[in-house]
Amino acid sequence: MQPSDHPDPSNPHLSNASASTSASLTEGRPPLVVLLGPTGVGKTELSLELGRACKGEVVSADSRQIYRGMDIGTAKATPAERAIIPHHLIDIRNPDEVLTVAEYQKLAYAAIATIHRRGGTPLLVGGTALYIRAVVEGLRIPEAPPDPALRARLEERLAQEGVASLFRELAALDPATAARIDARNPRRVLRALEIFLLTGRPKVELEGAQPPPYRILMVGLTRPRASLYTRIDRRVDAMLAGGLIEETQRLLDQGYDPALPAMTSLGYRECIDYLAGRCDLETTARRIKVETHRYVRHQMTWFRKLPNIHWFDLDEVSHQEILAFVLSWLQH
Repeated sequence: MQPSDHPDPSNPHLSNASASTSASLTEGRPPLVVLLGPTGVGKTELSLELGRACKGEVVSADSRQIYRGMDIGTAKATPAERAIIPHHLIDIRNPDEVLTVAEYQKLAYAAIATIHRRGGTPLLVGGTALYIRAVVEGLRIPEAPPDPALRARLEERLAQEGVASLFRELAALDPATAARIDARNPRRVLRALEIFLLTGRPKVELEGAQPPPYRILMVGLTRPRASLYTRIDRRVDAMLAGGLIEETQRLLDQGYDPALPAMTSLGYRECIDYLAGRCDLETTARRIKVETHRYVRHQMTWFRKLPNIHWFDLDEVSHQEILAFVLSWLQH
């Protein structure tokens, strides 16, 4: 079965694709293979096979696998799997530490350069669309010098006054950015206001993109929705049986605030409610499954905005066919 450039949720079998960017534009550039898809689709297993076949190394594009101590709930590759091929950008922050998209982008480019220097093939693998876009599109991400005092004041105002108040101030100071962001998204509004107050320049003025000097192959993995949901539900059951609740308890015992963004991520927030006695185990499992289904739909919405993806339905296409497709691309 041939790949497709466009996912069609009403037709999971996917049809033939057009060619990607002209080879004349990328000739001589080092390769980057991107392996993306929704959570639970089967990216890890395929990345290991591909890594073995092409001297590949994984550069994680998962915004939750950056956290140390959060292994089961983020479905990280196990130590045994990571011993098969090198992995980068996993376990690089504690759950109470921040990794900005700009920082992620720099680290990813550094990892890719290291892999290229030793003659390997970088495999950008994950389901966080913004991380993938930051790398493959070369997004120029506004960086503002850290000012914890300002951030604390804005966080306090957000808690006391609500997002509407901060958005009104943003609209007065930086109407161009205010016109382009979701006024109901507190993180986006706070960050845009923070950038203007620190730099004196609109966030949209500082943005843009400069594609990196790579020859890029975008490979998307999908499955029919019912099949994917079944895999997700089984994985959630396996996570709970494998110690997800105990992992959550260890994080709480280490003093991590339940309100931290890392601790309120999918799976952990439901386990925190269970540990607090707010729901039973059956309800916890059901909530994680439902929220994971919702998250998958959100991921696919973002993936559809990315161009030049060759999609493969893993219920229809074998790993060997996908490996052959990627290896053929690497040889040209």
